[in-house]
Amino acid sequence: MAEPQEERSLSLDNCLKLLKGERDEQRLAGLLLVTKFCRNDDFGSPQEGVRSRRGENHDVYLRLSVTVLAAFCRVPEIASSADMVSRIPLILEIISKGPATNTLEECYEILYLVSSACEAGVMALVNSGGLRVIVPQMSDLPDGSHATEVAIKILQVLVRKLSSESMTIELSLVVAAVARQFAVLHNALKFEALRLLSAVFCSDCSAPLHESLGSMPDNSWADYMRTGVVSILQNRVAPSEKLHALILAENMMSILGERWLIGRVKLPSIEDYLRADRCLLLVLESAHVEISVLTNELAYMRYEAPSSAVEEHLLKHRYLAIAFSLVEKIINDDETVFLKVVKRLNETVGVVLEYLKDAKEDGKKRRNDLLASMRLVGSYLAETPDACKDLVQDLVDYMLLVEGEEESSPFLSTRFLLQMLCQMTMEDEGCELLAASRGLYVAVVACLVKLIQSDGQNGEGSGSIFLACDAVMNILLKREQIGFSPELSTFSSLLKALTYWADGNKDTSVVMMAASICSLICDFTTEEALLKQPSFNNSSLDARSLSSSGQDIASDTEDLLELITAGYSRWEDRFPTVRNITVQQ
Repeated sequence: MAEPQEERSLSLDNCLKLLKGERDEQRLAGLLLVTKFCRNDDFGSPQEGVRSRRGENHDVYLRLSVTVLAAFCRVPEIASSADMVSRIPLILEIISKGPATNTLEECYEILYLVSSACEAGVMALVNSGGLRVIVPQMSDLPDGSHATEVAIKILQVLVRKLSSESMTIELSLVVAAVARQFAVLHNALKFEALRLLSAVFCSDCSAPLHESLGSMPDNSWADYMRTGVVSILQNRVAPSEKLHALILAENMMSILGERWLIGRVKLPSIEDYLRADRCLLLVLESAHVEISVLTNELAYMRYEAPSSAVEEHLLKHRYLAIAFSLVEKIINDDETVFLKVVKRLNETVGVVLEYLKDAKEDGKKRRNDLLASMRLVGSYLAETPDACKDLVQDLVDYMLLVEGEEESSPFLSTRFLLQMLCQMTMEDEGCELLAASRGLYVAVVACLVKLIQSDGQNGEGSGSIFLACDAVMNILLKREQIGFSPELSTFSSLLKALTYWADGNKDTSVVMMAASICSLICDFTTEEALLKQPSFNNSSLDARSLSSSGQDIASDTEDLLELITAGYSRWEDRFPTVRNITVQQ
């Protein structure tokens, strides 16, 4: 006779409880009970039960079958079997139909155990669209539930395999879904969410991911991220966890700008909102600590054998570059923010300059962390030009030689320092310092030439071009006073670039700036000498920048017109081509 329905349900509940037990003995007892609960003539195997469509018994068999499979998958040899891997699409199909939460947890466990047991398992999950099934459901899962925990673990496995730009939409949904858990949880799962988010932002497709996240209509995820970062940074956690939080902060500012740091934060454990600048202060303080620790560790590693811990060495440089980028972004925030944190910034920049001093002594000049430090130092000294003056002057010859790992010239480091160089060359002492070394003024001139060639005609980067022009003009104006002997090969290329910049440009300030520097260059050479330089010809002399008549000159460029006119009267006899053009005008 068929057993009563009530007794059958009780047996099923007992079976499921045992199968879900924490101890192996409990799960073994549950499997033994399954053999009594499921007869061969009624239910061939748990895997067949997953596909069962037996009317009113369907949910019962489905629940039992999924639970049994999850128990079996705890054995790595079974989880990695081809039979279990082949069931991944079916498990995803069950999840997509929105089963009960209990069954959902078991389905997630199967996916996690199989995908983490073998390469074939994770690839089957990727190719079957695991992200597209799991991520949309995460917002409906109870905060901190076991299902949420296993879902995050699955996503951690998947993210390690996703590097294609085609997955950026899915990854942006991962960030938005996990950000809430990162904010609201206060247990071990919070750190799992933190590490998952850090892994997503450190993936190969981080650049398109930034664009995708930046265009999301709902920015609540960004508020969750700020809350989570504050929670990590203001509590006693492992240094590695704080570093992951700083990685998140750096990416958030890259996506949404420096103002992301300013915003109200409400932590569940605190009754009132925290101050709006709490995140900013925590990030800066943590970045300062990280920079101090990493620079000290790297200084210590200088004395170790070169072959020891190479990978660790590279990782520390990478983390240091992230910390540098964070501080540089804070410096670029508005003046009110800058004034609040200027003392700590000054201390941080002092540590960075000491780090550069060590790099100079080691003869190292091509690393991304060094390039990031140039950006930080340049931004800070643009705001406080007199800070760390002596140390900066000792290092400026080195700083203008620093290159990124993908660079073949110090263009970027020079560009980052242009405002500092412009301010420095306003004084005789600064001009003497820059002119004393051929490498220094050549780096500035080369940077200006490259800026003009890449941005000069479309107006982009014009601010950097004018800063470089001011620095070059300051040196040339004090040429005789500081005993500077310009190298013609260097300045002939600049003369050619300036004529290109001015020709066809309707901006009077551009034409006058170009003409002023060209006039100062002509002051120390001749047409004959210039024409002997490679790639320099008469067409470079037949230009507005050398023959400007001074018509329609704005009042703010009258001083430049006086400089051009005075210069022309000194060198016109040495430049017959320019003189003839001027006469014709």
